[in-house]
Amino acid sequence: MSLFGTNTGFGTGGTGVFGSTTTDSHNPMKDVEVSSPPDDSISCLAFSPPTLPGNFLIGGSWANDVRCWEVQDNGQTVPKAQQMHTGPVLDACWSDDGSKVFTASCDKTAKMWDLNSNQAMQIAQLCYDRQLGQNTEGTLFWDTRSPNPMMSLQMPERCYCADVVYPMAVVATAERGLIVYHLENQPSEFRRIDSPLKHQHRCVAIFKDKQNKPTGFALGSIEGRVAIHYINPPNPAKDNFTFKCHRSNGTNTSTPQDIYAVNAISFHPVHGTLATVGSDGRFSFWDKDARTKLKTSEQLDQPITACCFNHNGNIFAYASSYDWSKVQI
Repeated sequence: MSLFGTNTGFGTGGTGVFGSTTTDSHNPMKDVEVSSPPDDSISCLAFSPPTLPGNFLIGGSWANDVRCWEVQDNGQTVPKAQQMHTGPVLDACWSDDGSKVFTASCDKTAKMWDLNSNQAMQIAQLCYDRQLGQNTEGTLFWDTRSPNPMMSLQMPERCYCADVVYPMAVVATAERGLIVYHLENQPSEFRRIDSPLKHQHRCVAIFKDKQNKPTGFALGSIEGRVAIHYINPPNPAKDNFTFKCHRSNGTNTSTPQDIYAVNAISFHPVHGTLATVGSDGRFSFWDKDARTKLKTSEQLDQPITACCFNHNGNIFAYASSYDWSKVQI
């Protein structure tokens, strides 16, 4: 089952929880559409952890808000609450116990949203250099009980994307940089890696081994390609590989081939397969162990900007919205 799309009338005839919404009628696979979607492009999605009964989905957007829906057993969605930033919300995640949501925004703040009280408090303030186009303080680590970062580790370049699966964190930077951090006890830089991809990083997702421990990551780029990289593989030349995706059927020699960005990657929590979504308006499922593509969706009329699985892997959510991939200057 997949989610996100057209407003199905939430708030019709009155003021809804989230206010007015826009409508996108294109849904070629007839997937279940989330009621009262955001008013602007969706930047992130995340399902609640298994410690929280039921399924709750959060989504952040360029409308400066983060919204929470309850996903019922029949697939229908019920808007529950929302919180606002003063700038676009770039990322959001749940606490392990499911009682809080953490959000990060272009307004240079990170907030902690207590779902029980429906109150949000600022827990981080970032310094951003507009001329450099980057956070001037490196990778910051925070204890939510303190207004100041507990430590900072310098990065060689701007951060483009990151993922955390304790005790591992991976940060992908400009100039094809990759930094792996070890978070146990005190966070420390574990390794710097030369990117296996030749073009700008777009997304990264950590995957686990059969013992449920983080063991590597998948890295997506703007050039329609994904790299599977293990941290300590027995045979790096054999175990690490890249594959093409989110491209048109043409060839570079005879028929021009359109190449699209990989906007997000999500791993299935049970089977370890992965989903990729791209600016071509499609999502695909892959088996990294067998190195095969399992399925590709029909094409939507807009790019797909975010995706996620729920905690047991029986719901797949994706967001269809504009991603600036066709901007002209």
